[in-house]
Amino acid sequence: MGGIIAVANQKGGVGKTTTAVNLAAALAMAQRKTLLIDIDSQANATSGLGVDAAEVETTIYQVLVEGAPLRDAVCETAIKHLHIVPATRELTGAEIALERRSEWEYALADQLRPLAHEYDFVLIDCPPSLSRLTVNALVAADRVLVPLQCEYYAMEGLSQLIDTVAAVSESLNPDLVLFGIVLTMFDVRTNLSRQVAAEVRSHFGDVVCETVIPRSVRLAEAPSHGVPVFLHDIRSSGAGAYLELSREIIRRAAAAGPLAAKGETAHG
Repeated sequence: MGGIIAVANQKGGVGKTTTAVNLAAALAMAQRKTLLIDIDSQANATSGLGVDAAEVETTIYQVLVEGAPLRDAVCETAIKHLHIVPATRELTGAEIALERRSEWEYALADQLRPLAHEYDFVLIDCPPSLSRLTVNALVAADRVLVPLQCEYYAMEGLSQLIDTVAAVSESLNPDLVLFGIVLTMFDVRTNLSRQVAAEVRSHFGDVVCETVIPRSVRLAEAPSHGVPVFLHDIRSSGAGAYLELSREIIRRAAAAGPLAAKGETAHG
């Protein structure tokens, strides 16, 4: 099993959901059974895989707030081996509802652990904030993948996210590790992209993925069609980059070795 990977960055507009959707699709295309969990109230991962959450009886909101079984919220997608737990804008109310719950940090982890072993990879698309929903994802996950935009403010807030990961690891989830940083929106024509990439690699070393995701019109267009980029234009540079990233993630997961055995819940 490749583990439970939280795709997280509290800064918006960095390619987080694009990475979650297209990496999940690429892993599934590589014959890895993959589950994508959308816990962002914008629900862009849900619509980006062509799922109309309005027609789904159980979403991640019912799972986290009402205690519905996670299995009941799992939906098939147009890609074989890829399932999704959808979200709706109703999820905006989950923050307040979770605040009232004791041990709210474990709402997702408790639901996910019994199901996770059925998948090779579980990806969690987090909100662009360090909210209770993001903390839930970090507590449920084994690994964190951070999409980082190749622009001037790329590293702004990254230290805060890393501190949050460290705090969750220390107090709530000792298995959590920073698995990788993936550079996104790379524009080969600009010195700025190259400078940001060089600075990030200098600072974080091997944690930074070798694969770089370019700026791509096809990547930007695909969500409007409700499909991953591979079903929109598989020959595009963006599609090629995410296929290569999936291969790198599979290699990294294998090199990291087997995950520690865990019980059916993350605590108690």
